[in-house]
Amino acid sequence: MINIKNLTKCYGNITAVSSLNLHIAAGECFGFLGPNGAGKTTTIKLLSGLLKPNEGVVEIGGYDVQKEPRKVKGMIGYIPDKPFIYEKLTGGEFLNFITDLYGVDGASVSQKREELLNLFGIKDFEHELVESYSHGMRQKLVITAALIHNPRVIIIDEPMVGLDPKGMRQVKEIFKELTKNGITIFMSTHTMSIAQEMCHRIGIINKGRLIALGTMDELRKQAKLSSGLEDVFLQLTSENPTLIYNSFS
Repeated sequence: MINIKNLTKCYGNITAVSSLNLHIAAGECFGFLGPNGAGKTTTIKLLSGLLKPNEGVVEIGGYDVQKEPRKVKGMIGYIPDKPFIYEKLTGGEFLNFITDLYGVDGASVSQKREELLNLFGIKDFEHELVESYSHGMRQKLVITAALIHNPRVIIIDEPMVGLDPKGMRQVKEIFKELTKNGITIFMSTHTMSIAQEMCHRIGIINKGRLIALGTMDELRKQAKLSSGLEDVFLQLTSENPTLIYNSFS
């Protein structure tokens, strides 16, 4: 569903992402981890078409993100780490704006909207201005907006920011159900427990390069550790890692 080929992005003399290659299948929840400044957010912006690469190709659903951006953006839902919402709109007006952007309407979309608003407990605030929403409520609204058009791929940068434990549980259950239905999730997070619990495979990027890739068991083998993801991550991203990237098929 997602194919990344030799993807490179530079900012002047700084290479933020270097020759990244990944294939992520339909129905896979893929975790993308790395230290601050490793290239995670740049990669996500390249996937969503917000940035142009210096080299390489990103294909989503068989479409080139740069050559056919409208088709790609119609099949993805994007949840940024710092979402922008028009504060002078109500929650309902913001969702109307999103559905208009995607050109979707009808009974199925209305039903999905009602289900998500009720699930996240923000239905009663649908007609309140966004400026009155808490950070967690805004995150729930952004997730609702990302899912409302039934995307085939969801790209997420820190999905649980601002959510309370109940909201985190709801989001995790939703994402698990989506992958069961064939939806692909590309998720960047610093929360190791979330990645270990939810992701089928994990890629670790450091200084712009993919240094590890695989299931938890495969990552443990690469790090020569038997512990959890946090210890594995710290070992693989240390200044003198025991092992560097080793592709598993």
